[in-house]
Amino acid sequence: MRYLFHKLETKPAFRERKNVWHRYQAGGLGLISLVGLLYLFYAHTASKPKPGKSDAKNQRAVPVVVATVTRKTVPLEVRQTGTVEAFSTVTIKSQIGGQLTGVYFKEGQDVKKGQLLFKIDSRPQQAALMQAVANQEKSIAQVKQALANQAKAITQVSQAKANLTKDQAQERNAQAQAQRYSSLFSEGAVSRSQLDEYTTTADAQKATVVADNEAIANAVAAVDAAKADVNNAKAAVNAAKAEVDNAKIQLSYSSIYSPIDGRTGSLKINQGNLVKENDTNPLVSISQIRPIYVNFPIPQRLLPELNKYRAQGKLEVDALIPEDEGHPERGELTFVDSGVDTTTGTVLLKGKFANTGKRLSPGQFVNVVLKLVEEPNAIVVPTPAVQTGQKGQFVYVVNADNTVEMRPVVVGNTIGNESVIKQGLKPGEQVVTDGQFNLRPKAKVRVKPGIDSQKGGESR
Repeated sequence: MRYLFHKLETKPAFRERKNVWHRYQAGGLGLISLVGLLYLFYAHTASKPKPGKSDAKNQRAVPVVVATVTRKTVPLEVRQTGTVEAFSTVTIKSQIGGQLTGVYFKEGQDVKKGQLLFKIDSRPQQAALMQAVANQEKSIAQVKQALANQAKAITQVSQAKANLTKDQAQERNAQAQAQRYSSLFSEGAVSRSQLDEYTTTADAQKATVVADNEAIANAVAAVDAAKADVNNAKAAVNAAKAEVDNAKIQLSYSSIYSPIDGRTGSLKINQGNLVKENDTNPLVSISQIRPIYVNFPIPQRLLPELNKYRAQGKLEVDALIPEDEGHPERGELTFVDSGVDTTTGTVLLKGKFANTGKRLSPGQFVNVVLKLVEEPNAIVVPTPAVQTGQKGQFVYVVNADNTVEMRPVVVGNTIGNESVIKQGLKPGEQVVTDGQFNLRPKAKVRVKPGIDSQKGGESR
């Protein structure tokens, strides 16, 4: 049999049939393998649930953090970035020239109003004051002399008037005697020489009266001149007094005091140097920081609403210092600019702060919260719960069966880490605040332990 089989293999026809059989055998095995693979793929695909018809019990729960929708009173606020500005800034300059003999503060030191800051060599001013005082005393003496001359002139007027009265009486007597002797002469009772004697005496008395009147006029003129001298002397006293006052002022400039309560800047000149009168470079600058201003802009579209609430009373402003926003500085709105900045479309506002703790410094950047009004009974959720999709804003609401639904919402103001929901939620519902990226509608969730987002915390 082996020999017969070997003979058959050696024949060409037999070898050709054998090769064909081998080819058919190999193809059959490949087909069987392909059919097996197709069967396994179909079995695996059929075991998966069809989309939209899966049972929630077979889904894997997504871990999330949730928060409860609450109703509360929230403030209507405007949040901006502001810049701290000194309440007032004073540059200290010297009003006299001289050598700086003393500096009585340190750079950056808080100083009080009236505190001594600088001392300048005052010897030239002291000498000028002494000269002015001497001139004033001289003028006062001249006034006294002028008053004495005036009194003397007044006395002379009185004496001249007394002489006039006496001489007028003597004139009347002489005229009477002259008339009597003229009558006697007509009767031949007296001689011509006797008549001429009495007539001459009457004429002399008349001339004396005229002289007395002139003396009175001269005495009155002397009084007027004395009064003028008194007035001039008094004017000289006033001028001397002004010189004394000016010298005192110049002397006071040698000591420079702080005009306000504030904080000093860098010192521009040191003790021993010469200072110039009203130099362009100040000796030091002082900034008043209690109280203090915070400047911040708001969009011009908020101006009507701002004016509405501002008309109802004072508006509170909080300054939140970065890295310490939990302890804001409380102030009030005191200034609204009269115009809009055309380059930015904003309006400049200023808040005034007591700054008793000196936590605010000029030039510092702070976050500003302007409270306009409080909105009562607002529905509030943590801000991280609000998501934005193609159709707008939405939240994931957790149902009683621990599945979620995508709920569209209308969001109002955002205050801190909370957002006001105008429409779409009710108090008591639970919303997802963390883990939303792994969710889809009707997905099953597992609430994991975490700090309530409404309290500003994060999931553990």
